[in-house]
Amino acid sequence: MGSLVDSFALHNLNKKIVMGDNGYVFEDVPHLSDYIPSLPTYPNPLKKNPSYSVVNQYFVDEDDTVAQNIVVRKNSPRGIHFRRAGPSQDVYFKADDVNACIVTCGGLCPGLNTVIREIVCGLYSMYGVARVMGIDGGYRGFYSKNTIPLTPNVVNDIHKRGGTILGSSRGGHVTKKIVDSIQDRGINQVYIIGGDGTLKGASLIFEEITRRGLNVVVVGIPKTIDNDIPVIDKSFGFDSAVEEAQRAISAAHVEATSFENGIGVVKLMGRDSGFIAMYASLASRDVDCCLIPESCFYLEGRGGLFEYIEQRLKENGHMVIVVAEGVGQDDEQVDVGLWISTRIKEHFSKEKKMMINLKYIDPTYMIRAIASNASDNMYCTHLAQSAVHGAMAGYTGFTVGPVNNTHAYIPFDRITEKQNKVDITDMMWAQLLSSTNQPSFLSTARSADNIEANKDEEPPIQLSDEETNQLSFLTTRVDINEANKNKEPPTELSDGETN
Repeated sequence: MGSLVDSFALHNLNKKIVMGDNGYVFEDVPHLSDYIPSLPTYPNPLKKNPSYSVVNQYFVDEDDTVAQNIVVRKNSPRGIHFRRAGPSQDVYFKADDVNACIVTCGGLCPGLNTVIREIVCGLYSMYGVARVMGIDGGYRGFYSKNTIPLTPNVVNDIHKRGGTILGSSRGGHVTKKIVDSIQDRGINQVYIIGGDGTLKGASLIFEEITRRGLNVVVVGIPKTIDNDIPVIDKSFGFDSAVEEAQRAISAAHVEATSFENGIGVVKLMGRDSGFIAMYASLASRDVDCCLIPESCFYLEGRGGLFEYIEQRLKENGHMVIVVAEGVGQDDEQVDVGLWISTRIKEHFSKEKKMMINLKYIDPTYMIRAIASNASDNMYCTHLAQSAVHGAMAGYTGFTVGPVNNTHAYIPFDRITEKQNKVDITDMMWAQLLSSTNQPSFLSTARSADNIEANKDEEPPIQLSDEETNQLSFLTTRVDINEANKNKEPPTELSDGETN
């Protein structure tokens, strides 16, 4: 099935970069023909499909690319481009020869079942593929569990449910065992749905398949409820998560406004990135303070959170605080929402002798477990169909997603190289600050040791980037680390398990 590929050639397959005029850079994705010569091609069945044959210009051109950046200056280079997603004129698989599998890994997210459904239905209705199996229970399901036959009838209404009908797990990635299973079962299309850890595992699977010279495509569908995957516009399930998060914020607002000096604290997902907290707060307009991992803050002293809470209670009689789960800590040992709630209660009880009514709401698992809304269902359909088109066209080692509102095929390494973060120098963060009227803690951050001594002094006007990085979350980390002294350290996880 083709000669084995040496490590040097394999590295080059993962870096298909074409340079063009005026600073044009095309980062292409691998293709089966890169390492298996003389593969036959077949006319795309969509040419005879009554639903698609009537659509003009349905097939993408071989030279169509999508720009990563669309806002440029007059003399700036054209920049990085990716291959446009969509059906090709020719395909590299006959329908009867396709034996596809789908696996879901990592945590739950709205839309997982929709993606599964649309891969199955897309393969069946667009390309006539009848053999699709589900891998039960994440990566380890390849070698330790049975497969689940998937047909259009089986998946017909699963998009109305939360979770994943295939089951999921963290870890379990043993590359050799997985590829052995793929080879033994005669699988030639692998669809992997997961976040950055899962996609790192998908990249290893692709590399091993390439080394063995197998005629197998590996496709990733990027999933993270936190919306922290780079390059793509957003991840599926994010709109649904923001919508559900607003219900928790609304409940906190009702509680806060119903009691004297009422405070509602809502903890939302966002271990490393605060997108859900920021978007939900902006959409709600009931939030008085939004705390995210990217923006430092402190509790005590002039310009601190306690002072701001006291000010808002005097002005409005109530307050709603939204906090992302990753605020102020390097690990997940402490429930930061519960910790902040406890500190607020202690401060106003002991220091201010002031009665407050605080309610803490943590809707994390409710948000993860819901079915996707209409917006995400449409998005998941487009994602799944784009993945199927790419696989049938022989592309491999890629993830699919919208780049500037146009779906593209993106090399694995671009998706896993870093995490997307909220840019607190961007217009949207300024809109958040304007909406909540909260102070920009960034401009007044000070070290924990100097807070008491500097109570009567004016805060600094602005910190440099270096100073900000040094001081970011210093106060909260000091307090949280104190709380963690008697706790067991977290178990180390592999890249695959971290997702």
